[in-house]
Amino acid sequence: MSSPLTIRNLTSRPIELKRYEYHATAPSLSRGGIANITQNVTSLFRNATTPAAPPVSEPASSFIHQDVSIRIEPFTSLQTDIKPQSPNETIHLTFETEGEQHRLETPTPTSDSTILKPLAENPRFKYTAVHLLEHSHLTLYSSAYLSSWMRSLRDDTPLSALSIPGTHNSPTCHRALPSVRCQATSPPEQLDNGVRFFDIRVQPEAPLDPAKDGLILVHGVFPISLTGNKYLRDLLAEVYNFLDRNPSETVIMSLKREGTGDATDAQLSRILKDHCAGDLKRWFTAPRIPYLGEARGKVVLIRRFGLDDNLKHEWGGAGWGIDAENWADNTPNATCPSGDVCVQDFYEVLETENIEKKIQYSQDHLERAAKCVCKLSERGEINAAEPPKQPFFINFLTASNFWKVGCWPEKIAAKLNPAIVDFLCRRHNEPSSTEAEPKAAGDGSTGIVVCDWVGYKGNWDLVRCIVGMNAKLEMREHDG
Repeated sequence: MSSPLTIRNLTSRPIELKRYEYHATAPSLSRGGIANITQNVTSLFRNATTPAAPPVSEPASSFIHQDVSIRIEPFTSLQTDIKPQSPNETIHLTFETEGEQHRLETPTPTSDSTILKPLAENPRFKYTAVHLLEHSHLTLYSSAYLSSWMRSLRDDTPLSALSIPGTHNSPTCHRALPSVRCQATSPPEQLDNGVRFFDIRVQPEAPLDPAKDGLILVHGVFPISLTGNKYLRDLLAEVYNFLDRNPSETVIMSLKREGTGDATDAQLSRILKDHCAGDLKRWFTAPRIPYLGEARGKVVLIRRFGLDDNLKHEWGGAGWGIDAENWADNTPNATCPSGDVCVQDFYEVLETENIEKKIQYSQDHLERAAKCVCKLSERGEINAAEPPKQPFFINFLTASNFWKVGCWPEKIAAKLNPAIVDFLCRRHNEPSSTEAEPKAAGDGSTGIVVCDWVGYKGNWDLVRCIVGMNAKLEMREHDG
C-alpha cells in the first residue's frame, strides 16, 4: 500500500485544493474494493494539502469525489491522508488560484514534471508538478515559461541572486570521444528550455595572427566533435539569435582556454575583445556582477583566463569581465580572490562510490546559496555605482573519470541529476524545525547550477526545479 501524499507549494501564491476524485484505471473494480475505499474517505483530508498533476484526458467517471476548500500557503509542505488504495487507482486534484482552476492527476505515469491542465481558456497562471513516486511527494512550481522566465523579475534584481540553470561544456552535444560529450541537446534547445549559463572552453586557432577570430570549441585537449572543428563564432550566433527573440533574458558565459598548442591567456583575451565581446550592445564586460536590467539581451562575461596588459586598464583600470581567473582546483567550496564567484567544482570521481560524496558537496553548495537574502532597492531602480555584494554561487553537478565507464559524464548525471531534483523538491530551503516559529533563512536561491545531460529524452525536470526556486525572490519583489 502506498504512503500518504505529501504536497509542497513552492509557488509565490496560495493555492487552494477545491476537489479530489478517485478514478479506477483498470476496466473493472470489485464492489468490495469500492466499499473498502469508501470506509476510509471520512479521514482522507484530516491534514489535506495541495498537489500538482499532468494534463488529464477526460477519464472514466470517478467512483469517489469530494468538494473541499483547503488552502496551502506559499513555501509550505503538508502531509495528507490522500493515497490510492490500490495500484489501479489515480487521484485527480483540482486547485484554484485567484479564481482560476487547474487539474492534476497523480500518480503520473513517470516521475517527469508535468504541466497542470488549466480548466479555463487563456489562463493567467501556469503550474508544473514534479511527483517523486518513491517518497509519495508532490511539489508544485510556477516555472512553465522556460523560454523567457526572466521577464517576471525586476530590473534591479542582482543577477547573482537568481536561481539559474547552466550546462557544463555546453556545446558538447556532438559525436565525440568518451567522456568528452557532456550534453544531450544543442545549445539552442538548452536556451529555449531555460538554461542561462554556458560553460565554454576554447583553443585559439591562430594566436599569433590578430586578424584571425578562430576559437575552436574544446573539452580539455580534445575537440568537441569527431566530424570537424566547431567554432565559438557559430555558437555566439545562436546565442544572439535567442536573445534577439527573447530580449528579457540574459546568458552568462564562462570562458576558459583549454586545448593543445602554445596559445596564452593574453592572446585569447585579445581575440575575444577584438572579434567577439567588444560590442557593448551584445556583451556586459564590466568587472562586476550586474543587475538583471543591465544584462537583458546581452551575454555576461565570466572570464577564467588572464588578461592582456592593455585589457587590465579597461573600465577605468578595473579590468575586463567578471574575474574568475583563479579558483581552487577540484574544490568542494572556494571563493575566487575577486570575491565575485564562490564555486563547488569537485570533479575527480575516480570510483562510482564517490558519486555520493559529489552529491553531498552539491547539496551543501545549494544550501549556501539558499541562505542569502539579496538587497532590493526601495524604488526598484538600478544603482550601478553600488554593485551587488552577493557573489555568484556556481555549483557544478559534473564529474568524470575517462578510465571508468561508470564515471563517464552521462553515467554520473544519471545518478546526480535525480538526486538534486529530489533535494530541491523535498528539502531545499526547508525551515528549521528547531525554531519556535520556524522560517527559512534566505531567499532559497540555488545559485548557478551547472549540469550534464539535462534534457535527455525530453526530461527537463532539473531545469524546471531550478527556475522554480526564483519564486520566493519574485514574491519579495512583488510585495515590495
